[in-house]
Amino acid sequence: MSQNPANWSPVTTEHLLLRRLERTDYEAALRIHTDPRTNLHNPVTPTAQSAAKLLQDFLDHWDREGFGYWAVAERDAPGTVIGFTGLQRATVDDRDILNLYYRYDPAVWGRGYAKEGAREAVRRGRELLPELPVLARTTASNILSQRTAQAAGLQHRPELDRHYAGLPEVYLVLGWPEGSADGSAETGAVAQKASAATGSTTPSPVNSSSATGP
Repeated sequence: MSQNPANWSPVTTEHLLLRRLERTDYEAALRIHTDPRTNLHNPVTPTAQSAAKLLQDFLDHWDREGFGYWAVAERDAPGTVIGFTGLQRATVDDRDILNLYYRYDPAVWGRGYAKEGAREAVRRGRELLPELPVLARTTASNILSQRTAQAAGLQHRPELDRHYAGLPEVYLVLGWPEGSADGSAETGAVAQKASAATGSTTPSPVNSSSATGP
C-alpha cells in the first residue's frame, strides 16, 4: 500500500528543507550527479542522459509509493536545491528494504547536511514503515559515506558485504534480522534488481548511498 505523501513532504530539520522532487529539479540533478567530485568512489560518473533517467526514476517512485528521495534546500534559501536524500523501496537478497540515499553539492560539504538529512530520513522510515529494514550501500573506500550512515543509526554488517564489478561494497543496516545474510559472493542479479528499484546510475547499487561531503 502506498504512503500518504503529506506524511513525507515537506519536512524541515534544523537547517534543511526536504521536499518532494519535481520535474523542475532536473538542472540541479544534472549539476550534482554529473559532478566528478560527487562520484570519486563510484565506478562511473553519470552522463546527462543517465542523470535524467535517474531523476525520472525518483519521480516515478513518488508517484507509485507516495514517498521517495527528497530534494534538499537550506531553510533560509528554499529555492536552491543543494542535494538529494531520503528513502526508496528496493529489494536486496529477496528482502524488501528501504534504500538510504544521499548526494550533495560540493559547495555545501562540511556543514553536516548529509548526516542531518539522513537522520531525518531514517527516523521517518522507522516511524512510518517499521517493518522494512533500512540499508545503505557504498564502496569500502568511501569512509565519509559509511560515517553518514552510522550517524543515522545504521551499523556495518560485514557478513552482508559483497563485491560487484571488482569493487568491495560495504552494507550498513538498521532493522535487518540477525543471522540472515547472503552477501558473500558476487551478486550481479541481486545488484541489478536493487539498481532498478533505486534508480542507480550503474548496475551496481554503489551509487544508491553516495555520501561524499558530509
